[in-house]
Amino acid sequence: MIRAAERVRVVVIGAGQAGLSVAWHLQRAGLVAGRDLVVLDRAPGTGGAWQFRWDALRLGIAHRVHDLPGMHEMGLRFDDADQTRPAREVVAEYYRRFEEHHDLRVRRPLAVTAVRHDDGGAALVVETRDEQGGAGVIRAEVVVNASGTWGTPFVPWVPGRDRFRGRQLDTTGYRDASDFAGQDVVVVGGGTSAIGFLLELDGVARSARWFTRRPVVWSEDPALAVGAAVAAVEDQDRAARAGRTLPSIVSGTGLPVSPRIRRGITRGLLEAEPMFTRLDVDGVRTASGEHVHADAVIWATGFRADLRHLAPLHLRTEAGGVVVEDGRSDAEPRLFLAGYGPQASTIGANRAGRRIARQVLAILADDDDDDDDDDDDDAGPARRRVGG
Repeated sequence: MIRAAERVRVVVIGAGQAGLSVAWHLQRAGLVAGRDLVVLDRAPGTGGAWQFRWDALRLGIAHRVHDLPGMHEMGLRFDDADQTRPAREVVAEYYRRFEEHHDLRVRRPLAVTAVRHDDGGAALVVETRDEQGGAGVIRAEVVVNASGTWGTPFVPWVPGRDRFRGRQLDTTGYRDASDFAGQDVVVVGGGTSAIGFLLELDGVARSARWFTRRPVVWSEDPALAVGAAVAAVEDQDRAARAGRTLPSIVSGTGLPVSPRIRRGITRGLLEAEPMFTRLDVDGVRTASGEHVHADAVIWATGFRADLRHLAPLHLRTEAGGVVVEDGRSDAEPRLFLAGYGPQASTIGANRAGRRIARQVLAILADDDDDDDDDDDDDAGPARRRVGG
C-alpha cells in the first residue's frame, strides 16, 4: 500500500558522516527535523557504513574518523575514544548520541527506491520502502543525497571468476580472519582494507597472497603524503565537474606507512604481486604463469558511489559519471550530492555539509521570495519560512 505523499522542504538521504553534517547545519539554520527536514537511512542502526565494518577494525589503525559538527559541545571527540573497542561499535555509539542530542529524528530502516521529478516539475519526489514492504512518497523542494558507497562494492571482471569453486567475497562480506583459518587466501586490491586483511590473516590462514592492478606506492614522508592527497582530491573534483567516472583516491596518494604497516613490510607480509590473469576452479594463474591455489578470494577492490535510486533523474553522462560542482548536480540544481567525489573523505564530508547547507538555504529563500511575489494581500498560500 502506498501512503499519501508527505510534503517537506528538504530530504537528506543517508545518515553517515555527510548526511548528518548537512542535517546539523540545516537544523541550526532553523529547519525543524521531522517537519521541514527529513533524514532517511536504509541501515538498521546508527554509524553509517561503519556499523558494517569487520570485527577487528579499530579506530587507531583505520582511516581517521573526523568529529561531526556539534560533537564538541557534547564533550565527544573520536580522538578520545576507546581504541580497544571495535571501530563499528564506537562510531555507532557516538552517532547515536549525536542524533539523539540534536533531535535529528532519523527515519530508519527506510530504503529510498527512487528519486524523480513530479508531474509538474515543481518538486522532487522521493519514493521509499520499509522493512515490511510498505511504500511511501515524500515531495521535497530540495534533496540532498548522502548515500555513500558501502552499498555498491566494485568487483572487477577477471576471466574465470565464474568458474572458481572456492569462496569469493568483497570487503562488505569480511568479518573475521578466523573464518579463513588454515586456508589459502588471495587478497585483491591496493588500498588500506586489503592491507588490513593481510595483516589479520597472518598466522591464521595457511597462506595469503596479495595481488594489485597497479604497483603499490608507499608514502613515508607526511609532507609528501599531504601534498599527494590534495592532488588526488583535485583530480576527483575535476572528474566530478566533467561528469567522468571518479578516479581512485589511493592511486593518487600512495599508502601511508604506519608502524604497524612497517612491521608487516619488514616481515615480508606486504609484498604485492601484479594482477593475476585468470581464475580457475581452485585458484588463480599469475602473470608469470604460476598457479596459486586458493580456498578463498577477497576482493578488496573498492566501491562506487551508490546512485542507483537517482536513475529516474537521468544524471549519467556518456563519460559514465555525474556532473557535480561544489556538491550540486548540474542537471538537477535542486539535488545535491554530499560526500561525492572530492567530498568523500570524512573531513571532506564535514566541510561539504556546511557548504551544501548554505546552498540549500539559498534555494529555499528564493522559493519563499517567489511565493511572496505570487501572493496578493488577501489570498494565496502563506509564506513558508525556514523553521516554520
